[in-house]
Amino acid sequence: MATALTKNEAQADPALRAPTLDSDYRPSADEPFMNERQLEYFRAKLLAWKENILRESRDTLNQLQNDSLREPDVTDRASSETDWSIELRTRDRQRKLISKIDAALRRIGEGEYGYCEVTGEPISLARLEARPIATMTVEAQERHERQEKISRDE
Repeated sequence: MATALTKNEAQADPALRAPTLDSDYRPSADEPFMNERQLEYFRAKLLAWKENILRESRDTLNQLQNDSLREPDVTDRASSETDWSIELRTRDRQRKLISKIDAALRRIGEGEYGYCEVTGEPISLARLEARPIATMTVEAQERHERQEKISRDE
C-alpha cells in the first residue's frame, strides 16, 4: 500500500520532489526535441498563462460587480459603457484562448505537443516560445491561411 510523503520526506530526498525548472532555462535546439525538460517548461508556461487570464477575468468580474454604470451624465455613462464593452470583448477572446491552452496541455499529456498537426514535423522552438498554443509549423500555417483566403475570395 502506497503512503503519501510528508513534506519533510520530500525535502530530504530530491528525487521525490516534483520537477521544477530553473528560471533561466530556455529550450534549446542542442537538446532532444520535446524532451521531459522542454515539455515541463511549456506545461509551466501554458499553466501560468492560463492562471493569468483567469485572474484577470476574476478581477474584471469583481470590478463589474463593485462599479456601477450610474453616472449622472449621459456622456460619462456612454464612455463607461464603451470601456466595459471593450473589456468584455477582450475577456471573451481570452475565454476562447483558454480552450486552446487546455488543448495544448492535452497534447503535452498525449505526447503530440510540438509537432505539426498537418505535416507531423516538429514546430520550431522559437515559434512555440512565441505562441505556445501553435499547432502548425509556420509553413503549414501560411499554406492554411492562403487556402482560406482563396476560399473566401471565391
